[in-house]
Amino acid sequence: MAQEIKVNSSNPLEPDTSLKAPTNVQDVDTEAHPQSTIFAVDSAVTKAEKIERHAGNDNEFQESPTKRIKTHPSSNEEVDRDPLIKTERRKGVAPIKSEFLVYPPATDHYRSTAVHNDDAAEGAAHEQSQRDSSGRGKRKEKSRGQNFSRSFGSSRDEVGLCASRMTRPEFSPDECPYGERCRFEHDLRKYLRDWKRVDLTTFGGICPIWQTQGRCSVGWKCRFVGSHMEERVTDDGKKELILTAKPDSNGLLVTEDATTSIGTLNEVTTQAKNDLMKRKLETPKADAYITWLDTQIQKPGKQRDRQSNRKDWEPPVDGDVPMGEPNADDHQQAKEDDRARYISPPFLPSEKRKIYFGPETPVLAPLTTQGNLPFRRLCVGLGAQLTYSEMAMSLPLIQGQKSEWALMRAHRTEATSPTFDSQAGVAADYDNNRDLKFGAQISANKPWQALKTAEILTKLCPHLRLIDLNCGCPIDLVYRTGAGSALLDSQSKLEKMIRGMNAVSGEVPITVKIRMGTANNKPNALKLVERLVYGGADADIYGGGGSGVAAITLHGRSRQQRYTKSADWSYIADCAALIKRFNEKGDKLADTAREPDPRTQPVGKKVYFVGNGDCYSHVDYQQHLEEARVDSVMVARGALIKPWIFEEIQKGQYIDKSATERLALVEQFVRYGLECWGSDEMGVGTTRRFLLEWLSFAYRYVPVGILEYLPPNLQDRPPAWKGRNDLETLLGSDNYRDWIKISEMFLGPAHKDFRFEPKHKSNSYEIEAEG
Repeated sequence: MAQEIKVNSSNPLEPDTSLKAPTNVQDVDTEAHPQSTIFAVDSAVTKAEKIERHAGNDNEFQESPTKRIKTHPSSNEEVDRDPLIKTERRKGVAPIKSEFLVYPPATDHYRSTAVHNDDAAEGAAHEQSQRDSSGRGKRKEKSRGQNFSRSFGSSRDEVGLCASRMTRPEFSPDECPYGERCRFEHDLRKYLRDWKRVDLTTFGGICPIWQTQGRCSVGWKCRFVGSHMEERVTDDGKKELILTAKPDSNGLLVTEDATTSIGTLNEVTTQAKNDLMKRKLETPKADAYITWLDTQIQKPGKQRDRQSNRKDWEPPVDGDVPMGEPNADDHQQAKEDDRARYISPPFLPSEKRKIYFGPETPVLAPLTTQGNLPFRRLCVGLGAQLTYSEMAMSLPLIQGQKSEWALMRAHRTEATSPTFDSQAGVAADYDNNRDLKFGAQISANKPWQALKTAEILTKLCPHLRLIDLNCGCPIDLVYRTGAGSALLDSQSKLEKMIRGMNAVSGEVPITVKIRMGTANNKPNALKLVERLVYGGADADIYGGGGSGVAAITLHGRSRQQRYTKSADWSYIADCAALIKRFNEKGDKLADTAREPDPRTQPVGKKVYFVGNGDCYSHVDYQQHLEEARVDSVMVARGALIKPWIFEEIQKGQYIDKSATERLALVEQFVRYGLECWGSDEMGVGTTRRFLLEWLSFAYRYVPVGILEYLPPNLQDRPPAWKGRNDLETLLGSDNYRDWIKISEMFLGPAHKDFRFEPKHKSNSYEIEAEG
């Protein structure tokens, strides 16, 4: 009879679910992920649960103290292996040592797990539509990406506490503007007794915000309120509930005003957002530049044949001018006519703050959903030198939407200077003390949106290293509006946007992130890079020269390719060589007929170039620096799977994080999340949601200590494996219920209305959804 394993009754999603282990290996569905089937011997339980079951005998479950990797056994070591097991490395399959495999390689069940669909995670609706195009004559339902219609339920008190009571003593509340019409609870004791869930016992029952800040900003709504409240007796003998504060380093109680900020920067006031929403916040620079740009585009001189303005055009050698092509005199006359009609821009760009990208500055990429403030803070603590906000849409920023402006928040650790090697080749007069780590990334489909957003950002967010224009986002929702990677096919418009942003952004430099192109086998990034650094056919109307872009980041994939296959670092190297030639000989190659104003050019006449794609270890990082000759490397999915990749880059070696150390990083993220989103019911729910989003990537990590060969490859998929202890197996589980179990270690049981749909459909999730 099959042994039945009951899922923990505290599981908030399906408490009655039970999983039956098959009695015969042949009964396992070959299409299911082996890790998704929970066996009695492989049940993913914590170390604490094991100890409890075995009466405290934990010697069996101690982790190996070895932290560094030994990739090959020495000659005097005996290796006991099945002769049928092949040890050579297979392409696309993570080379896991045989003793950690659930199924031996010789069996039919040995296989790599299903490919992680990062395209679906980013809403790849176009892939399904391409597959459906083969069936003609049938009406197909419109396909949508995995991110659409995702539901997370809600995490709220059954009846909320009125804001007039939230941080006040029981007998001294503020006046509620709604009076008796207020739909929230005014009776503090009734709220604590009937409507608020019991306090959490994690973190020793002590509120992380109160512990670090001295006072909790959510007051009575805190899920740890018992750690910072007390009941005192008033002069008339009544008992009053009050909130307590923690003394600071000087022995003084922390005031309420001191906790309005938890170390976050670029906090935009409600008044500023309202002004944006009501169109009261003016953008004089952007308005003037857009007006000037419109008049230049409409000039008759700009309607001539585009070829007459090509810098590489030369008249035919025999003097015969083919029909439709200008001769040399016409070409020269056209240029003189343009210069006679030339009206300079209303103003020139301000001198930019000097920035630096180098081998010692690994970059954390702008990450959709996962690139939140707590995760960036975690990565900075592990060695990330440069960070970006999540991509923000320009129009919602201009309209003052709170959710979009929340993406601009940065932690104070991101306002510190990046690591800097004074011996490296940097721009003249570079001041590392004025440099920051945090930059904002925006998306726009029209020049006026990009210009207005750039001016507003520099006005409302004082702690910005740079503003990056996204020209690589492959998501259909963005692409179809003409933003993101759609700009790769609208290079003239893109150049206008970069030049305009450069003119209105004050001292903040402008950078751009691009892909190789929109279609496979048709890359145009090299042509675009050349246009951005040297200037396109319309450069004369801006004063000549390049666009003034300070840095270019190239993702070595096309929009159509999205996240599949490997990044093309040879193409990245070609683009890096072009920029290197510009940096070395830019002055000699400039148009001598009209010398560009230095203020329109990048700082120090140097354009930095950053590569992006498939960086998963310090070996990959160094290889890209040396072979592609890029200034630095941007890390995206590699950081989501193992955030300590920045630590490996810094130390130049693999780091075999134990399961306990990895769990400590999860705890650190939870603390940062509670500080960022609050320790009330809603803040705990938000922290849980984003923790699960991160774990949907982090579970892919295969410890380097159980790998047969190094370096690991981001594109490799592992066979079903088990860890060196139960906690390591739990952290590597692809079952989203196990992710919720991990979140409950620090956030307690989830709210009854909380829901989570994995961004990447794991096999376990798909089986349950289909069954």
